[in-house]
Amino acid sequence: MAREFSTVGVVGLGTMGAGIVEVFARNGINVVAVEISEPALERGRATLTGSTDRAVAKGKLAAADRDALHERVHFAVGLDALHSVDLVIEAVPEHLNLKQRIFAELDRVCRPETILATNTSSLSVTEISVATTRPNQVIGIHFFNPAPVMKLVEVVRTVVTSPEVVADVEALCGRLGKVDVTINDRAGFIANALLFGYLNHAVGMFESHYATREDIDAAMKLGCGLPMGPLALMDLIGLDTAYEILDTMYRRGGRDRRHAPVPLLKQMVTAGLLGRKSGRGFYTYERPGSPVVVPDEATPPATEAALADGARAIAKVGVVGSGTMATGIIEVFAKAGYEVVSVTRGAEKSATVCEAVKTSLNKGVVRGKLAEADRDAALGRISWSATLDHLADVDLVVEAVVEELSVKKALFASLDEICKPGVVLATTTSSLPVIDVAMATQRPADVVGLHFFNPAPVMPLVEVVRTIRTSPEATATARAVCAALGKTGVVCGDRSGFIVNALLFPYLNDAVKMLEASYSTADDIDHAMKLGCGYPMGPFELLDVVGLDVSLAIQRELYLELREPGFAPAPLLEHLVTAGYLGRKTRRGFRDHSHR
Repeated sequence: MAREFSTVGVVGLGTMGAGIVEVFARNGINVVAVEISEPALERGRATLTGSTDRAVAKGKLAAADRDALHERVHFAVGLDALHSVDLVIEAVPEHLNLKQRIFAELDRVCRPETILATNTSSLSVTEISVATTRPNQVIGIHFFNPAPVMKLVEVVRTVVTSPEVVADVEALCGRLGKVDVTINDRAGFIANALLFGYLNHAVGMFESHYATREDIDAAMKLGCGLPMGPLALMDLIGLDTAYEILDTMYRRGGRDRRHAPVPLLKQMVTAGLLGRKSGRGFYTYERPGSPVVVPDEATPPATEAALADGARAIAKVGVVGSGTMATGIIEVFAKAGYEVVSVTRGAEKSATVCEAVKTSLNKGVVRGKLAEADRDAALGRISWSATLDHLADVDLVVEAVVEELSVKKALFASLDEICKPGVVLATTTSSLPVIDVAMATQRPADVVGLHFFNPAPVMPLVEVVRTIRTSPEATATARAVCAALGKTGVVCGDRSGFIVNALLFPYLNDAVKMLEASYSTADDIDHAMKLGCGYPMGPFELLDVVGLDVSLAIQRELYLELREPGFAPAPLLEHLVTAGYLGRKTRRGFRDHSHR
Protein backbone atom coordinates (compact mmCIF):
# COMPACT_ATOMS: atom_id res chain seq x y z
CA MET A 1 0.00 0.00 0.00
CA ALA A 2 1.27 3.44 -0.93
CA ARG A 3 1.66 5.80 1.99
CA GLU A 4 -0.92 8.55 2.57
CA PHE A 5 0.33 12.12 2.27
CA SER A 6 -1.87 14.37 4.39
CA THR A 7 0.38 17.45 4.53
CA VAL A 8 3.04 18.56 2.05
CA GLY A 9 5.46 21.47 2.16
CA VAL A 10 6.42 23.64 -0.82
CA VAL A 11 9.60 25.74 -0.62
CA GLY A 12 9.74 28.72 -3.01
CA LEU A 13 6.56 30.43 -4.17
CA GLY A 14 7.47 31.79 -7.59
CA THR A 15 5.24 30.93 -10.55
CA MET A 16 6.20 27.25 -10.35
CA GLY A 17 6.03 26.88 -6.56
CA ALA A 18 2.67 28.68 -6.30
CA GLY A 19 1.34 26.44 -9.08
CA ILE A 20 2.46 23.31 -7.19
CA VAL A 21 0.76 24.61 -4.01
CA GLU A 22 -2.46 24.99 -6.02
CA VAL A 23 -2.22 21.46 -7.44
CA PHE A 24 -1.99 19.88 -3.96
CA ALA A 25 -4.61 22.12 -2.34
CA ARG A 26 -7.05 21.51 -5.22
CA ASN A 27 -6.79 17.79 -4.50
CA GLY A 28 -7.64 17.99 -0.81
CA ILE A 29 -4.09 17.95 0.56
CA ASN A 30 -2.99 20.44 3.22
CA VAL A 31 0.00 22.56 2.20
CA VAL A 32 2.61 24.48 4.17
CA ALA A 33 3.86 27.13 1.71
CA VAL A 34 7.25 28.56 2.66
CA GLU A 35 9.27 31.55 1.49
CA ILE A 36 12.44 33.34 2.59
CA SER A 37 10.79 36.67 3.60
CA GLU A 38 7.40 38.31 4.19
CA PRO A 39 7.43 40.24 0.86
CA ALA A 40 8.26 37.04 -1.07
CA LEU A 41 5.50 35.23 0.86
CA GLU A 42 2.97 37.93 -0.10
CA ARG A 43 3.98 37.69 -3.76
CA GLY A 44 3.42 33.92 -3.62
CA ARG A 45 0.02 34.40 -1.95
CA ALA A 46 -0.94 36.93 -4.66
CA THR A 47 0.11 34.51 -7.42
CA LEU A 48 -2.06 31.74 -5.94
CA THR A 49 -5.02 34.10 -5.46
CA GLY A 50 -4.72 35.41 -9.03
CA SER A 51 -4.61 31.91 -10.50
CA THR A 52 -7.61 30.59 -8.54
CA ASP A 53 -9.64 33.76 -9.20
CA ARG A 54 -9.02 33.36 -12.94
CA ALA A 55 -10.15 29.73 -12.72
CA VAL A 56 -13.39 30.84 -11.01
CA ALA A 57 -13.95 33.58 -13.63
CA LYS A 58 -13.53 31.01 -16.43
CA GLY A 59 -15.98 28.62 -14.77
CA LYS A 60 -13.28 26.00 -14.14
CA LEU A 61 -13.47 26.21 -10.34
CA ALA A 62 -16.46 26.86 -8.07
CA ALA A 63 -16.09 29.81 -5.69
CA ALA A 64 -16.71 27.50 -2.71
CA ASP A 65 -13.97 25.14 -3.90
CA ARG A 66 -11.59 28.07 -4.28
CA ASP A 67 -12.29 29.17 -0.71
CA ALA A 68 -11.78 25.61 0.58
CA LEU A 69 -8.53 25.40 -1.40
CA HIS A 70 -7.18 28.57 0.26
CA GLU A 71 -8.11 27.23 3.71
CA ARG A 72 -5.86 24.21 3.10
CA VAL A 73 -2.80 26.44 2.56
CA HIS A 74 -0.76 27.70 5.51
CA PHE A 75 1.82 30.39 4.57
CA ALA A 76 5.03 30.71 6.60
CA VAL A 77 8.48 32.31 6.49
CA GLY A 78 11.39 29.91 7.10
CA LEU A 79 11.94 26.17 6.76
CA ASP A 80 11.21 25.42 10.45
CA ALA A 81 7.48 25.47 9.58
CA LEU A 82 8.00 22.15 7.71
CA HIS A 83 8.86 20.07 10.81
CA SER A 84 5.82 17.78 10.59
CA VAL A 85 4.99 17.45 6.85
CA ASP A 86 5.02 14.10 5.00
CA LEU A 87 6.67 15.39 1.82
CA VAL A 88 8.55 18.58 0.87
CA ILE A 89 8.90 19.85 -2.72
CA GLU A 90 11.57 22.47 -3.33
CA ALA A 91 10.94 24.96 -6.17
CA VAL A 92 13.66 27.59 -5.78
CA PRO A 93 15.88 28.99 -8.60
CA GLU A 94 18.12 26.54 -10.53
CA HIS A 95 21.36 26.95 -8.55
CA LEU A 96 22.93 23.77 -7.20
CA ASN A 97 24.58 25.31 -4.10
CA LEU A 98 21.28 27.01 -3.11
CA LYS A 99 19.35 23.75 -3.43
CA GLN A 100 22.03 21.82 -1.52
CA ARG A 101 21.86 24.33 1.35
CA ILE A 102 18.07 24.03 1.50
CA PHE A 103 18.17 20.22 1.46
CA ALA A 104 20.77 20.12 4.24
CA GLU A 105 18.46 22.35 6.31
CA LEU A 106 15.34 20.28 5.42
CA ASP A 107 17.24 17.16 6.50
CA ARG A 108 17.72 18.77 9.92
CA VAL A 109 14.15 20.15 10.25
CA CYS A 110 11.96 17.36 8.85
CA ARG A 111 11.00 14.06 10.45
CA PRO A 112 13.24 11.08 9.51
CA GLU A 113 10.50 9.49 7.35
CA THR A 114 9.68 12.66 5.36
CA ILE A 115 10.36 12.43 1.60
CA LEU A 116 12.41 15.32 0.23
CA ALA A 117 11.73 16.19 -3.41
CA THR A 118 13.16 18.73 -5.87
CA ASN A 119 11.31 20.25 -8.81
CA THR A 120 14.61 20.88 -10.65
CA SER A 121 14.36 20.70 -14.42
CA SER A 122 18.06 20.28 -15.19
CA LEU A 123 20.26 19.84 -12.11
CA SER A 124 21.44 16.50 -10.78
CA VAL A 125 19.01 15.09 -8.22
CA THR A 126 21.88 12.90 -7.01
CA GLU A 127 24.10 15.93 -6.28
CA ILE A 128 21.22 17.56 -4.40
CA SER A 129 20.52 14.36 -2.42
CA VAL A 130 24.07 14.00 -1.05
CA ALA A 131 23.61 17.22 0.95
CA THR A 132 21.34 15.12 3.24
CA THR A 133 21.82 12.11 5.50
CA ARG A 134 18.86 10.41 3.76
CA PRO A 135 19.69 10.30 0.01
CA ASN A 136 17.49 7.20 -0.32
CA GLN A 137 14.48 9.42 0.49
CA VAL A 138 15.33 12.15 -2.02
CA ILE A 139 13.57 12.19 -5.41
CA GLY A 140 12.87 14.53 -8.31
CA ILE A 141 9.23 15.50 -8.91
CA HIS A 142 9.37 17.73 -11.99
CA PHE A 143 6.10 19.55 -12.66
CA PHE A 144 5.59 21.54 -15.87
CA ASN A 145 4.46 25.16 -16.12
CA PRO A 146 1.63 26.03 -15.50
CA ALA A 147 1.48 23.23 -12.92
CA PRO A 148 -2.33 23.31 -12.39
CA VAL A 149 -2.89 22.78 -16.14
CA MET A 150 -0.03 20.58 -17.41
CA LYS A 151 -0.70 16.87 -17.00
CA LEU A 152 2.85 15.56 -17.00
CA VAL A 153 5.13 14.94 -14.01
CA GLU A 154 8.62 13.51 -14.45
CA VAL A 155 9.49 11.35 -11.44
CA VAL A 156 13.30 11.23 -11.22
CA ARG A 157 14.97 8.50 -9.18
CA THR A 158 18.66 8.42 -8.33
CA VAL A 159 20.68 5.21 -8.03
CA VAL A 160 19.97 5.18 -4.26
CA THR A 161 16.33 6.37 -4.18
CA SER A 162 14.31 3.72 -2.35
CA PRO A 163 11.80 1.79 -4.55
CA GLU A 164 9.12 2.44 -1.89
CA VAL A 165 9.67 6.20 -2.20
CA VAL A 166 9.31 5.94 -6.01
CA ALA A 167 6.10 3.89 -5.66
CA ASP A 168 4.65 6.33 -3.10
CA VAL A 169 5.34 9.33 -5.33
CA GLU A 170 3.90 7.57 -8.42
CA ALA A 171 0.70 6.86 -6.47
CA LEU A 172 0.58 10.49 -5.32
CA CYS A 173 0.81 11.69 -8.96
CA GLY A 174 -2.22 9.53 -9.76
CA ARG A 175 -4.11 11.10 -6.85
CA LEU A 176 -3.27 14.55 -8.25
CA GLY A 177 -4.70 13.57 -11.65
CA LYS A 178 -1.27 13.71 -13.28
CA VAL A 179 0.42 11.34 -15.74
CA ASP A 180 3.86 10.38 -14.43
CA VAL A 181 6.87 9.05 -16.28
CA THR A 182 9.58 7.57 -14.06
CA ILE A 183 13.16 8.01 -15.22
CA ASN A 184 16.74 7.95 -13.98
CA ASP A 185 18.71 11.05 -13.03
CA ARG A 186 20.13 12.37 -16.30
CA ALA A 187 20.67 15.94 -17.56
CA GLY A 188 17.41 17.46 -18.77
CA PHE A 189 15.37 14.30 -18.07
CA ILE A 190 13.08 13.60 -21.08
CA ALA A 191 11.20 16.76 -22.02
CA ASN A 192 13.93 19.37 -21.49
CA ALA A 193 16.65 17.23 -23.03
CA LEU A 194 14.59 17.05 -26.23
CA LEU A 195 13.00 20.51 -26.08
CA PHE A 196 16.05 22.65 -25.35
CA GLY A 197 18.24 21.22 -28.12
CA TYR A 198 15.50 22.30 -30.53
CA LEU A 199 15.06 25.74 -28.91
CA ASN A 200 18.83 26.36 -28.95
CA HIS A 201 18.98 25.40 -32.65
CA ALA A 202 16.19 27.91 -33.38
CA VAL A 203 18.12 30.67 -31.59
CA GLY A 204 21.17 29.79 -33.72
CA MET A 205 19.04 30.11 -36.85
CA PHE A 206 17.92 33.58 -35.75
CA GLU A 207 21.43 34.62 -34.69
CA SER A 208 22.81 33.81 -38.17
CA HIS A 209 20.04 35.90 -39.84
CA TYR A 210 18.86 32.76 -41.64
CA ALA A 211 15.22 33.77 -41.08
CA THR A 212 13.31 36.37 -39.05
CA ARG A 213 11.94 35.62 -35.58
CA GLU A 214 8.37 35.86 -36.97
CA ASP A 215 9.11 33.41 -39.80
CA ILE A 216 10.88 30.87 -37.57
CA ASP A 217 7.96 30.90 -35.10
CA ALA A 218 5.26 30.83 -37.80
CA ALA A 219 7.04 27.93 -39.55
CA MET A 220 7.01 25.68 -36.47
CA LYS A 221 3.46 26.56 -35.45
CA LEU A 222 1.95 26.14 -38.91
CA GLY A 223 4.27 23.43 -40.23
CA CYS A 224 4.28 21.20 -37.13
CA GLY A 225 1.12 22.24 -35.26
CA LEU A 226 3.11 23.33 -32.19
CA PRO A 227 1.30 25.54 -29.66
CA MET A 228 4.07 28.19 -29.76
CA GLY A 229 7.03 29.05 -31.93
CA PRO A 230 10.47 28.38 -30.38
CA LEU A 231 11.51 32.02 -29.88
CA ALA A 232 8.17 33.03 -28.33
CA LEU A 233 8.51 29.96 -26.07
CA MET A 234 12.02 31.04 -25.05
CA ASP A 235 10.59 34.43 -24.07
CA LEU A 236 7.91 32.69 -21.98
CA ILE A 237 10.38 30.36 -20.23
CA GLY A 238 12.83 33.21 -19.59
CA LEU A 239 16.13 33.49 -21.43
CA ASP A 240 18.11 33.35 -18.17
CA THR A 241 16.34 30.12 -17.19
CA ALA A 242 16.87 28.68 -20.68
CA TYR A 243 20.56 29.59 -20.56
CA GLU A 244 21.00 27.89 -17.15
CA ILE A 245 19.22 24.73 -18.33
CA LEU A 246 21.27 24.52 -21.56
CA ASP A 247 24.54 25.24 -19.78
CA THR A 248 23.82 22.57 -17.14
CA MET A 249 22.81 20.00 -19.76
CA TYR A 250 25.91 20.74 -21.82
CA ARG A 251 28.22 20.27 -18.83
CA ARG A 252 26.39 17.25 -17.38
CA GLY A 253 25.26 15.57 -20.60
CA GLY A 254 28.48 14.67 -22.38
CA ARG A 255 29.15 18.14 -23.87
CA ASP A 256 26.82 17.67 -26.84
CA ARG A 257 27.07 20.77 -29.05
CA ARG A 258 23.26 20.69 -29.43
CA HIS A 259 23.09 21.93 -25.81
CA ALA A 260 25.97 24.43 -25.91
CA PRO A 261 24.11 27.75 -25.47
CA VAL A 262 24.20 29.88 -28.63
CA PRO A 263 26.36 33.00 -27.91
CA LEU A 264 23.43 35.36 -28.60
CA LEU A 265 21.59 33.83 -25.63
CA LYS A 266 24.32 34.81 -23.15
CA GLN A 267 24.52 38.30 -24.67
CA MET A 268 20.77 38.83 -24.30
CA VAL A 269 20.81 37.62 -20.68
CA THR A 270 23.73 39.94 -19.88
CA ALA A 271 21.81 42.83 -21.48
CA GLY A 272 18.77 42.10 -19.30
CA LEU A 273 16.62 40.95 -22.25
CA LEU A 274 15.08 38.00 -20.41
CA GLY A 275 11.80 37.61 -22.29
CA ARG A 276 8.29 38.34 -21.05
CA LYS A 277 9.31 38.88 -17.45
CA SER A 278 11.58 41.83 -18.38
CA GLY A 279 9.29 43.09 -21.17
CA ARG A 280 11.87 42.42 -23.86
CA GLY A 281 13.45 39.26 -25.25
CA PHE A 282 13.28 38.05 -28.82
CA TYR A 283 10.07 40.10 -28.97
CA THR A 284 9.02 43.31 -27.21
CA TYR A 285 6.07 43.18 -24.78
CA GLU A 286 3.57 45.79 -23.61
CA ARG A 287 5.18 45.78 -20.16
CA PRO A 288 7.21 43.39 -17.99
CA GLY A 289 5.18 40.23 -17.34
CA SER A 290 2.69 40.93 -20.15
CA PRO A 291 2.01 38.34 -22.87
CA VAL A 292 1.03 41.08 -25.35
CA VAL A 293 3.61 41.56 -28.12
CA VAL A 294 4.01 45.13 -29.40
CA PRO A 295 5.77 46.28 -32.58
CA ASP A 296 9.45 47.23 -32.34
CA GLU A 297 12.20 48.17 -34.78
CA ALA A 298 12.46 44.57 -36.04
CA THR A 299 8.72 44.09 -36.73
CA PRO A 300 8.10 43.60 -40.46
CA PRO A 301 5.48 45.77 -42.23
CA ALA A 302 2.11 44.03 -42.17
CA THR A 303 0.55 45.67 -45.24
CA GLU A 304 -0.06 43.71 -48.43
CA ALA A 305 1.45 46.60 -50.39
CA ALA A 306 4.74 46.18 -48.54
CA LEU A 307 4.59 42.42 -49.05
CA ALA A 308 4.05 42.84 -52.81
CA ASP A 309 6.72 45.55 -53.19
CA GLY A 310 8.67 44.64 -56.33
CA ALA A 311 6.49 41.57 -57.04
CA ARG A 312 5.65 40.66 -60.62
CA ALA A 313 2.04 40.18 -61.76
CA ILE A 314 1.03 36.51 -61.87
CA ALA A 315 -2.10 35.39 -63.71
CA LYS A 316 -1.21 32.02 -65.23
CA VAL A 317 0.66 29.25 -63.43
CA GLY A 318 2.19 26.02 -64.70
CA VAL A 319 2.47 23.00 -62.41
CA VAL A 320 4.77 20.15 -63.47
CA GLY A 321 4.34 16.74 -61.85
CA SER A 322 1.74 14.06 -61.20
CA GLY A 323 2.16 13.07 -57.56
CA THR A 324 0.16 13.97 -54.46
CA MET A 325 2.02 17.26 -54.02
CA ALA A 326 1.48 18.38 -57.64
CA THR A 327 -2.22 17.49 -57.41
CA GLY A 328 -2.66 19.50 -54.22
CA ILE A 329 -0.81 22.52 -55.65
CA ILE A 330 -2.96 22.53 -58.81
CA GLU A 331 -6.08 22.58 -56.61
CA VAL A 332 -4.72 25.40 -54.41
CA PHE A 333 -3.92 27.69 -57.36
CA ALA A 334 -7.17 26.94 -59.23
CA LYS A 335 -9.30 27.65 -56.14
CA ALA A 336 -7.44 30.94 -55.62
CA GLY A 337 -8.48 32.17 -59.09
CA TYR A 338 -5.30 31.47 -61.09
CA GLU A 339 -5.34 29.91 -64.55
CA VAL A 340 -3.41 26.63 -64.22
CA VAL A 341 -1.62 24.54 -66.82
CA SER A 342 -0.96 21.03 -65.47
CA VAL A 343 1.87 19.23 -67.25
CA THR A 344 2.52 15.50 -66.74
CA ARG A 345 4.36 12.78 -68.64
CA GLY A 346 1.61 11.42 -70.85
CA ALA A 347 -2.17 11.61 -71.24
CA GLU A 348 -2.72 8.71 -68.82
CA LYS A 349 -1.03 10.54 -65.95
CA SER A 350 -2.95 13.73 -66.83
CA ALA A 351 -6.22 11.82 -66.56
CA THR A 352 -5.19 10.43 -63.15
CA VAL A 353 -4.25 13.89 -61.83
CA CYS A 354 -7.49 15.38 -63.23
CA GLU A 355 -9.51 12.69 -61.44
CA ALA A 356 -7.65 13.28 -58.16
CA VAL A 357 -8.27 17.05 -58.30
CA LYS A 358 -11.98 16.48 -59.06
CA THR A 359 -12.29 14.02 -56.17
CA SER A 360 -10.66 16.44 -53.74
CA LEU A 361 -12.84 19.38 -54.87
CA ASN A 362 -15.96 17.21 -54.60
CA LYS A 363 -15.01 16.32 -51.02
CA GLY A 364 -14.87 20.04 -50.31
CA VAL A 365 -18.41 20.43 -51.63
CA VAL A 366 -19.70 17.45 -49.62
CA ARG A 367 -18.15 18.88 -46.43
CA GLY A 368 -19.71 22.27 -47.07
CA LYS A 369 -16.33 23.98 -47.45
CA LEU A 370 -16.76 24.77 -51.15
CA ALA A 371 -19.78 25.88 -53.20
CA GLU A 372 -20.59 23.82 -56.32
CA ALA A 373 -20.19 26.92 -58.48
CA ASP A 374 -16.70 27.53 -57.02
CA ARG A 375 -15.74 23.92 -57.68
CA ASP A 376 -16.87 24.19 -61.30
CA ALA A 377 -15.06 27.52 -61.73
CA ALA A 378 -11.84 26.05 -60.29
CA LEU A 379 -12.00 23.06 -62.66
CA GLY A 380 -12.70 25.43 -65.54
CA ARG A 381 -9.43 27.26 -64.85
CA ILE A 382 -7.29 24.13 -65.29
CA SER A 383 -5.96 22.91 -68.62
CA TRP A 384 -4.29 19.51 -68.92
CA SER A 385 -1.18 18.86 -70.99
CA ALA A 386 1.55 16.29 -71.56
CA THR A 387 4.07 18.69 -73.06
CA LEU A 388 6.22 21.39 -71.48
CA ASP A 389 5.75 23.59 -74.58
CA HIS A 390 2.35 24.60 -73.21
CA LEU A 391 4.18 26.57 -70.48
CA ALA A 392 5.45 29.15 -73.02
CA ASP A 393 3.04 31.86 -71.82
CA VAL A 394 2.74 31.21 -68.06
CA ASP A 395 3.97 33.73 -65.44
CA LEU A 396 5.08 31.21 -62.80
CA VAL A 397 6.10 27.54 -62.96
CA VAL A 398 5.95 25.29 -59.88
CA GLU A 399 7.88 22.03 -60.25
CA ALA A 400 6.74 19.08 -58.13
CA VAL A 401 8.49 16.07 -59.66
CA VAL A 402 10.51 13.31 -57.98
CA GLU A 403 13.22 14.32 -55.43
CA GLU A 404 16.17 13.53 -57.70
CA LEU A 405 18.57 16.31 -58.54
CA SER A 406 19.37 15.06 -62.06
CA VAL A 407 15.65 14.96 -62.96
CA LYS A 408 15.01 18.45 -61.60
CA LYS A 409 18.08 19.95 -63.30
CA ALA A 410 17.06 18.49 -66.68
CA LEU A 411 13.53 19.86 -66.22
CA PHE A 412 14.74 23.36 -65.28
CA ALA A 413 17.10 23.42 -68.29
CA SER A 414 14.06 22.69 -70.49
CA LEU A 415 11.92 25.34 -68.74
CA ASP A 416 14.73 27.86 -69.31
CA GLU A 417 14.41 27.34 -73.06
CA ILE A 418 10.59 27.29 -73.18
CA CYS A 419 9.46 29.99 -70.73
CA LYS A 420 9.31 33.69 -71.55
CA PRO A 421 11.70 36.13 -69.80
CA GLY A 422 10.71 37.26 -66.28
CA VAL A 423 8.90 34.02 -65.37
CA VAL A 424 9.54 32.88 -61.80
CA LEU A 425 10.64 29.23 -61.76
CA ALA A 426 9.91 27.50 -58.43
CA THR A 427 10.91 24.08 -57.09
CA THR A 428 8.97 22.37 -54.30
CA THR A 429 12.00 20.37 -53.13
CA SER A 430 12.12 19.71 -49.41
CA SER A 431 15.70 18.45 -49.22
CA LEU A 432 17.77 19.34 -52.32
CA PRO A 433 19.83 22.54 -52.72
CA VAL A 434 17.76 25.03 -54.72
CA ILE A 435 20.95 26.65 -56.09
CA ASP A 436 21.86 23.40 -57.90
CA VAL A 437 18.51 23.52 -59.69
CA ALA A 438 18.82 27.27 -60.37
CA MET A 439 22.26 26.90 -61.99
CA ALA A 440 20.83 24.46 -64.55
CA THR A 441 19.22 27.58 -66.08
CA GLN A 442 20.56 30.80 -67.60
CA ARG A 443 18.30 32.77 -65.22
CA PRO A 444 19.20 31.78 -61.63
CA ALA A 445 17.89 35.15 -60.39
CA ASP A 446 14.36 33.99 -61.26
CA VAL A 447 14.56 30.64 -59.41
CA VAL A 448 13.16 30.16 -55.88
CA GLY A 449 12.07 27.31 -53.66
CA LEU A 450 8.34 27.10 -52.85
CA HIS A 451 8.11 24.30 -50.31
CA PHE A 452 4.44 23.44 -49.78
CA PHE A 453 3.53 21.05 -46.97
CA ASN A 454 1.41 17.96 -47.45
CA PRO A 455 -1.58 18.04 -47.95
CA ALA A 456 -1.14 21.34 -49.82
CA PRO A 457 -4.85 22.34 -49.83
CA VAL A 458 -4.95 22.05 -46.00
CA MET A 459 -1.51 23.06 -44.69
CA PRO A 460 -1.23 26.84 -44.28
CA LEU A 461 2.57 27.10 -44.55
CA VAL A 462 4.88 27.62 -47.55
CA GLU A 463 8.65 28.01 -47.14
CA VAL A 464 9.97 30.55 -49.67
CA VAL A 465 13.61 29.64 -50.26
CA ARG A 466 15.95 32.23 -51.75
CA THR A 467 19.39 31.27 -53.02
CA ILE A 468 22.39 33.62 -53.14
CA ARG A 469 21.42 34.25 -56.79
CA THR A 470 17.64 34.80 -56.27
CA SER A 471 16.58 38.38 -57.04
CA PRO A 472 14.57 40.44 -54.52
CA GLU A 473 11.76 40.66 -57.15
CA ALA A 474 11.51 36.86 -57.43
CA THR A 475 11.36 36.56 -53.62
CA ALA A 476 8.72 39.32 -53.41
CA THR A 477 6.70 37.60 -56.16
CA ALA A 478 6.80 34.27 -54.29
CA ARG A 479 5.69 35.94 -51.05
CA ALA A 480 2.85 37.80 -52.79
CA VAL A 481 1.67 34.56 -54.42
CA CYS A 482 1.63 32.79 -51.04
CA ALA A 483 -0.49 35.62 -49.60
CA ALA A 484 -2.88 35.43 -52.58
CA LEU A 485 -3.25 31.68 -51.96
CA GLY A 486 -4.21 32.39 -48.34
CA LYS A 487 -0.98 30.76 -47.16
CA THR A 488 1.68 32.06 -44.78
CA GLY A 489 4.97 32.38 -46.67
CA VAL A 490 8.13 32.27 -44.55
CA VAL A 491 11.40 33.33 -46.18
CA CYS A 492 14.64 31.48 -45.51
CA GLY A 493 18.02 30.80 -47.08
CA ASP A 494 18.98 27.81 -49.18
CA ARG A 495 20.20 25.47 -46.48
CA SER A 496 19.43 21.80 -45.96
CA GLY A 497 16.02 21.28 -44.35
CA PHE A 498 15.05 24.96 -44.62
CA ILE A 499 13.34 26.00 -41.36
CA VAL A 500 10.90 23.25 -40.43
CA ASN A 501 12.83 20.10 -41.29
CA ALA A 502 16.11 21.57 -40.01
CA LEU A 503 14.53 22.12 -36.58
CA LEU A 504 12.17 19.12 -36.50
CA PHE A 505 14.33 16.18 -37.57
CA PRO A 506 17.32 16.67 -35.22
CA TYR A 507 14.76 16.71 -32.36
CA LEU A 508 13.28 13.43 -33.65
CA ASN A 509 16.80 12.01 -33.98
CA ASP A 510 17.56 13.04 -30.37
CA ALA A 511 14.46 11.11 -29.26
CA VAL A 512 15.68 7.98 -31.07
CA LYS A 513 19.07 8.32 -29.35
CA MET A 514 17.29 8.57 -25.98
CA LEU A 515 15.36 5.36 -26.70
CA GLU A 516 18.53 3.67 -27.99
CA ALA A 517 20.29 4.47 -24.70
CA SER A 518 17.43 2.69 -22.85
CA TYR A 519 16.81 5.87 -20.87
CA SER A 520 13.06 5.66 -21.38
CA THR A 521 10.40 3.90 -23.43
CA ALA A 522 8.84 5.15 -26.68
CA ASP A 523 5.51 5.50 -24.87
CA ASP A 524 6.95 7.57 -22.02
CA ILE A 525 8.92 9.82 -24.38
CA ASP A 526 5.78 10.40 -26.48
CA HIS A 527 3.77 11.13 -23.31
CA ALA A 528 6.44 13.56 -22.10
CA MET A 529 6.43 15.64 -25.28
CA LYS A 530 2.64 15.64 -25.71
CA LEU A 531 1.72 16.30 -22.08
CA GLY A 532 4.79 18.29 -21.00
CA CYS A 533 5.26 20.45 -24.12
CA GLY A 534 1.81 20.40 -25.76
CA TYR A 535 3.04 18.74 -28.96
CA PRO A 536 0.23 17.30 -31.12
CA MET A 537 2.17 14.02 -31.57
CA GLY A 538 5.03 12.36 -29.74
CA PRO A 539 8.30 11.91 -31.66
CA PHE A 540 7.81 8.17 -32.27
CA GLU A 541 4.21 8.59 -33.40
CA LEU A 542 5.41 11.24 -35.83
CA LEU A 543 8.37 9.19 -37.09
CA ASP A 544 6.05 6.26 -37.87
CA VAL A 545 3.69 8.58 -39.78
CA VAL A 546 6.43 10.39 -41.74
CA GLY A 547 8.26 7.16 -42.54
CA LEU A 548 11.57 6.12 -40.99
CA ASP A 549 13.26 5.98 -44.42
CA VAL A 550 12.18 9.58 -45.21
CA SER A 551 13.32 10.71 -41.74
CA LEU A 552 16.69 9.01 -42.13
CA ALA A 553 17.25 10.55 -45.59
CA ILE A 554 16.52 14.07 -44.25
CA GLN A 555 18.74 13.56 -41.19
CA ARG A 556 21.58 12.33 -43.41
CA GLU A 557 21.27 15.46 -45.59
CA LEU A 558 21.41 17.71 -42.50
CA TYR A 559 24.45 15.87 -41.15
CA LEU A 560 26.26 15.98 -44.51
CA GLU A 561 25.77 19.73 -44.78
CA LEU A 562 26.41 20.78 -41.17
CA ARG A 563 28.90 18.04 -40.14
CA GLU A 564 27.77 18.45 -36.52
CA PRO A 565 28.39 15.21 -34.53
CA GLY A 566 25.06 15.74 -32.71
CA PHE A 567 23.26 15.56 -36.09
CA ALA A 568 24.62 12.12 -37.01
CA PRO A 569 21.66 9.77 -37.62
CA ALA A 570 20.94 7.51 -34.64
CA PRO A 571 22.18 3.96 -35.38
CA LEU A 572 18.81 2.55 -34.22
CA LEU A 573 17.05 4.56 -36.95
CA GLU A 574 19.46 3.19 -39.56
CA HIS A 575 18.96 -0.38 -38.32
CA LEU A 576 15.17 -0.17 -38.44
CA VAL A 577 15.27 1.19 -42.00
CA THR A 578 17.69 -1.57 -43.05
CA ALA A 579 15.30 -4.14 -41.52
CA GLY A 580 12.42 -2.71 -43.57
CA TYR A 581 10.59 -1.31 -40.52
CA LEU A 582 9.62 2.03 -42.09
CA GLY A 583 6.59 2.98 -39.99
CA ARG A 584 2.89 2.84 -40.76
CA LYS A 585 3.39 2.24 -44.48
CA THR A 586 5.03 -1.14 -43.73
CA ARG A 587 2.84 -1.70 -40.63
CA ARG A 588 5.96 -1.74 -38.43
CA GLY A 589 8.24 1.04 -37.25
CA PHE A 590 8.91 2.03 -33.66
CA ARG A 591 5.53 0.43 -32.98
CA ASP A 592 3.67 -2.52 -34.48
CA HIS A 593 0.76 -1.18 -36.58
CA SER A 594 -0.40 -4.55 -37.96
CA HIS A 595 -3.49 -4.66 -35.69
CA ARG A 596 -4.53 -1.03 -36.16
